[in-house]
Amino acid sequence: MRILANDGISSDGKFILEAAGYTVSTEKVSQDLLARAINEDKYDILIIRSATQADEELLSSCPNLKLVVRAGVGLDNVDLLAAKEYGIKIRNTPAASSQSVAELVMGQMFALARGLHDSARNIGYDEFDYLKKKYSKGIELRGKTLGIIGFGRIGRSLAGYATGIGMDILPFDIEEAETTIEIDVLGTTHEFPCFVRNDLRGMLRYCDFVSVHIPKTENGDSVINATELGWMKDGVILVNAARGGVVNEDDLIDALESGKVAAAGLDVFEDEPNPNELLLKHRNILPTPHIGAATVEAQDRIGNELANLILEEFGNFTEK
Repeated sequence: MRILANDGISSDGKFILEAAGYTVSTEKVSQDLLARAINEDKYDILIIRSATQADEELLSSCPNLKLVVRAGVGLDNVDLLAAKEYGIKIRNTPAASSQSVAELVMGQMFALARGLHDSARNIGYDEFDYLKKKYSKGIELRGKTLGIIGFGRIGRSLAGYATGIGMDILPFDIEEAETTIEIDVLGTTHEFPCFVRNDLRGMLRYCDFVSVHIPKTENGDSVINATELGWMKDGVILVNAARGGVVNEDDLIDALESGKVAAAGLDVFEDEPNPNELLLKHRNILPTPHIGAATVEAQDRIGNELANLILEEFGNFTEK
């Protein structure tokens, strides 16, 4: 079988698949030429990340395509209804990137709490004393309350890191539940009880930091709008490493200007790869270019996970 890894694949994942008798191409094909390449080169499997769109136009044009694998968590760049209509299976790798995304969020919170984003952007001889005075009242994360909106794999991983440094966590999800979070310390796993709330308004009013880890709604509407931002404490620090558009960007800018939100970390944007310039240049926003899962370790895990799920689906051809 032939595989096009259009947005790349780790060397380990490529090795596993080729050792099992698959042909794997990592040549990048632009979106407008993708259907022709899949048909001409008779690719059976397409591996994508966020850069490639597996939309209705593509899926309806590739009768030989049997499987699309999203190397990552979200499936918002895949038309699931079209895939079902044309008999194309869809898989993703939800477990592999949780730790990397959680670590990015921790880094954003540390940076925003001390103004590192603004200092790094503006420091110079003329601004040194000004910035030193401006950020003379940074805050520590220990002892602060972190609200986690969405308590799946990434939310749980983040909760482990935050608990480990002494933050209080308030998880929110659709259903209330008593659960535990796990923290691995030098190879030993420790479990801590926690309670997942389903009252967003009640949770947000207690949070010093809020991190969003929920998918886009089916209709694409934002989940965190002016109303939800208004429920938050004055001076809250907000991080979105989930999906662009989950947080209403215009409402966020208004909240930053009013001081309701002190600062925000954004790894995702509504109009990627061309985000609103106001977000990129705002003095109180730390923007990163959708790199939550972009670590060597996460990409190795993703490559192994997608290779194994392909083998589960179609088998090892060297053994046949």
